[in-house]
Amino acid sequence: MERPKSFLVIQTAFIGDVILATALVEKIHQFYPDATIDFLLRKGNESLLANHPFIREVIVFDKKNKYRNLFLLIRRIREAKYEVLLNIQRFLTTGIIALFSGAKTKIGFDKNPLSFLFTFKIEHQIGQLHEIGRNQKLIEQLTDSEAAMPRLYPSVSDYDFVKGYQTSSYFCIAPTSVWFTKQWPAEKWIELIQCVHHKVKSVFLLGAPSDHIVCESIRLASGISTVTNLAGKLSFLQSAALMRDAQMNFVNDSAPMHLASAMNAPVTVIYCSTVPSFGFGPLSSNSTVIETKEKLDCRPCGLHGFKDCPKGHFKCAQTIAIESVMRSIA
Repeated sequence: MERPKSFLVIQTAFIGDVILATALVEKIHQFYPDATIDFLLRKGNESLLANHPFIREVIVFDKKNKYRNLFLLIRRIREAKYEVLLNIQRFLTTGIIALFSGAKTKIGFDKNPLSFLFTFKIEHQIGQLHEIGRNQKLIEQLTDSEAAMPRLYPSVSDYDFVKGYQTSSYFCIAPTSVWFTKQWPAEKWIELIQCVHHKVKSVFLLGAPSDHIVCESIRLASGISTVTNLAGKLSFLQSAALMRDAQMNFVNDSAPMHLASAMNAPVTVIYCSTVPSFGFGPLSSNSTVIETKEKLDCRPCGLHGFKDCPKGHFKCAQTIAIESVMRSIA
């Protein structure tokens, strides 16, 4: 293969998946600093890649009016005439995009139903590698076998926005998750706050606008005046900027963990129904994984979690002791 001059990276999954996919961008730029790199993602995640110095264009796939927008998207991609297309997603829609992209070289995982039509299809194995290592397999023949670290780039204005919260030491806590079984119960977070708040001047609760009510209930129930609810008040990159300088970030197995990884921020991750061996663990140099010590034959119960505990007892979360979480800041 000739030295490629243009790349399109496709990752239309969730926030954490996009963050981890930035490791490919870092690696491609390292080996091909003059090449253009564009990134295709789903609508709602585009602000993650604002200010990214190695991405020329962020292309947004709006899944409302899905098939009309898919046709327009494919036409736009064909006009760009990419030399290399990297399809991280494993579902049919992105396979269609790759197939009709006009890219000279199409690389994707073998679990995509249209992978037999790609130039190269790469075996995808859950449990063998971290996600950044799995993704690195897509470009191993173009670079090398060592994965780069994911990275985000908050702007000067993002850092300026959070300066007012950084006048003294603080913890960040992101207590929610899209999936119930990935979320440590609210009463556990309340107890943790009550046990650790005296170690810093402030505790900030982070989350999306939809998490504001839950975070506010945790703040009120904690009875601690130094807790501030910032859920819905910070953008992705502002949250990342705040997390970078925290004494510790306490999170679930969810997007804030990946924000911490991309900023190399200290992080303590609480795993309930899922396990780090799926390949989505923290990457920060200062990171601690917390899991139940009980041997539960029902854990893990799924790759992404569920809206309710399938067994009805949620022991994977309820049996995690506050003391084990506190030891990460001892």
